[in-house]
Amino acid sequence: MQETYSPREVEAAAQQKWQRTAAFKAVEDASRPKYYALSMFPYPSGKLHMGHVRNYTITDVLARFKRLQGFNVLQPMGWDAFGLPAENAAMKNGGAPAAWTYANIEYMKTQLDSLGFALDWERELATCKPDYYRWEQWLFTRLFEKGVIYKKNGVVNWDPVDQTVLANEQVVDGRGWRSGAVVEKREIPMYYFAITKYADELLTSLDTLDGWPEQVKTMQKNWIGKSHGSDVVFAYDQDSIGHGGELKVYTTRPDTLMGATYVAVAAEHPLATQAAANNPALQAFIAECKAGSVAEADVAKMEKKGMDTGLFVIHPLTGAKLPVWVANYVLWGYGEGAVMAVPAHDERDFEFAHKYGLQIVQVVQWTDGHVPATQNATGGGAFRPFDPDRWNEYYAQPGEHVPEAINGYQHRYGFMNTNQAFDTIVGDLEAKAAGQKKTQYRLRDWGISRQRYWGCPIPIIHCPSCGDVPVPEKDLPVVLPENVIPDGAGSPLARMPEFYETSCPKCGGAAKRETDTMDTFVESSWYYARYASPKCDTAMLDKAAADYWLQVDQYVGGIEHAILHLLYARFFHKLMRDEGLVSSDEPFKSLLTQGMVICETFYRELPNGSKDWIAPQDVVLERDGKGKITGATHRVDGLPVVVGGIEKMSKSKNNGVDPQEFIEKYGADTARLFMMFAAPPEQSLEWSDAGVEGAFRFLKRLWKLAKEHADAGVVAAYAGGELNASQKELRFKLHSTIQKVADDYGRRQQFNTAIAAVMELLNTYDKTDRSDAAGRAVAQEVLESVTLLLSPIVPHITDAIWAVLRPGSEVLAQAWPKVDEAALVKSEIEMMVQVAGKLRGSITVAADAAKDVIEATALAHENVQKFMEGKPAKKIIVVPGRLVNIVV
Repeated sequence: MQETYSPREVEAAAQQKWQRTAAFKAVEDASRPKYYALSMFPYPSGKLHMGHVRNYTITDVLARFKRLQGFNVLQPMGWDAFGLPAENAAMKNGGAPAAWTYANIEYMKTQLDSLGFALDWERELATCKPDYYRWEQWLFTRLFEKGVIYKKNGVVNWDPVDQTVLANEQVVDGRGWRSGAVVEKREIPMYYFAITKYADELLTSLDTLDGWPEQVKTMQKNWIGKSHGSDVVFAYDQDSIGHGGELKVYTTRPDTLMGATYVAVAAEHPLATQAAANNPALQAFIAECKAGSVAEADVAKMEKKGMDTGLFVIHPLTGAKLPVWVANYVLWGYGEGAVMAVPAHDERDFEFAHKYGLQIVQVVQWTDGHVPATQNATGGGAFRPFDPDRWNEYYAQPGEHVPEAINGYQHRYGFMNTNQAFDTIVGDLEAKAAGQKKTQYRLRDWGISRQRYWGCPIPIIHCPSCGDVPVPEKDLPVVLPENVIPDGAGSPLARMPEFYETSCPKCGGAAKRETDTMDTFVESSWYYARYASPKCDTAMLDKAAADYWLQVDQYVGGIEHAILHLLYARFFHKLMRDEGLVSSDEPFKSLLTQGMVICETFYRELPNGSKDWIAPQDVVLERDGKGKITGATHRVDGLPVVVGGIEKMSKSKNNGVDPQEFIEKYGADTARLFMMFAAPPEQSLEWSDAGVEGAFRFLKRLWKLAKEHADAGVVAAYAGGELNASQKELRFKLHSTIQKVADDYGRRQQFNTAIAAVMELLNTYDKTDRSDAAGRAVAQEVLESVTLLLSPIVPHITDAIWAVLRPGSEVLAQAWPKVDEAALVKSEIEMMVQVAGKLRGSITVAADAAKDVIEATALAHENVQKFMEGKPAKKIIVVPGRLVNIVV
């Protein structure tokens, strides 16, 4: 064993051995329980960042721990390789996206290997390879024929710079998430996955996911957004509109229908178009609305604007004429593109009505703390009038309907509570054929057409005679040409006759291939399943392999994927189940969402007002006695820099740490140890150079302890015999630590406390007499166990140490250390002794000592006698196994 710890040599030797022996190759084995550990796969952008390192280390620790416990472990890795960044990089560098992508994959793969992850590279996949997306196209054609995928015109977010459709979630403050361009609305033909057909199952099956964070499940429930309400039909006012018709809206509060004072429609609604025909001002406003985002998050935050159309519709119960407004907060494509407005009982409607001076009619009176229900019932008091200054306090609270006529309309809903009014009003609407009870979802069908090149081609052929025809299975895959260099002017596929010119599979006539590609979320929605049989060339999945490995037992990734990726993957799993490809209902049994890696930021103001962000390693900090930063200067010129605060590591803030440079300096095990020790996995991890140095020192200490023991000669681990008190205490500490670390790894997934427990064990080890034969045997037992306990986190150094402690054997072939229950049974215990609640000493008694013996021993303690000052004990409280408190 080398004198000093050299991570470069130790890690290279271990990695070469693992690669040579295919140590992490997984095969189906029915004789052992399986464990499928998976990290969300990376986009091959060029380099790993510390967020990747943390994510993959967490998964690797769990995979290696389960292997020690006897599980048959699968931990694969692949590449989410399609997407717009590759096109942008290709345009910048003048090359093809394919070449850029494959080069990045090769480099990032070497980075992953340098970190010592226990990956089965024989299952590697890349979503841009035809042998992967072939099966995505195959499933598309089957779902298209079943109607689960369909085509329709849809209003979309259009990025005029990237020339593509953006999902709502890709629009940030009205701009494209990558280009930053102001997003436009466009109506274009799109292919949709009918995810709404699975809305109810996606919602209810969340309750089966006991291993998922409640926060993620709540986010998905809110996104699916199941609500109970009613359709309401407002007939057209023919005097103002000029013809008959009806306006249908959906509301979750039909009980407030009597308070509707106007209706609002989207800019694309036919009534808006009609009203704008001879109204230039309304035309301009409609154009402004159409240029806005269709993302609900943006609509919710924007200033509410509207214009009166001069048209009216008829209230279905009162017959009153309600004005029709065009409003920017109403989205076309959501329901019928129209809403009924009840300003007294809806925050958004109130804001709008207050701004434009529209009528506000209160129809519900609040009984909780306002007007007692008994007063109303007896007619003994008037209800509290609507108070706009207090409106936010109680506008949406349930209560009783006002008994008075509303706008002169005598109704029968007085004193009904919210639920009674809901049912009664819906009944009245149904009787008039003006509405009916309805359950609705916020979730909308998933539009997957993208007008970009670097993606999976949509397998549809457009025939003038036969319409849209799926590509036959024998002609799949529709291969994306990889030698194309995009120029940014839309998809180059649409300008390549050699790609789109084809013949119809049905009639044989000239036809055109679809040039749109699929949203890259499609590829990432099923990759986890393909890992079970990535080389299968006869089916999307090998059913036997899929049934063996799926579900994924532990999935690890960022909470930013809580809605899109995780919801789509759940949806895809149900699609594959219904095609007979998988047997389970959900893809991921347990989910761990790791926190971000954050770090200090530093900058200087530039003359143009922008910031020049400075890398932390280029900054010299001044601190006070408590460690607080009091100043910062640049390492090169010595001039001051501004401390910008702690933020997520990113290129934009120049506060990232290059994993490769870090590994070359400290080694992969130091990176892994620091990542696991600095914070619990679900919390943000603040980067600390001092913490890194501390992790490196601990590994050097571990190496030194193992070398000292090995130099004196390794022996058989303790298996029985007489021990002195300190050696018994060390074995007690060892086996209680084994218990705790197993719980920390397995149930709690708190790796920082597991590491801390091992550190405490080694502190006890240092203080223990190990000079005799028994001491040497206990030392051997401790060091072997510590090596196994830490091997999931620091696999390279523990591989080398194990080879010295147990020559001729491999740490990967070992089992998790067993707890010796006998070591946890103490013959003697130490108890603290207090006098009047203050600690005055400790006593050692037999573990099974009777209460009177414990009391007598405590009273006889010299220091206890001193502080009792000769006074008699009024009361003695014994807390078994812990303390004695004497009250004088």
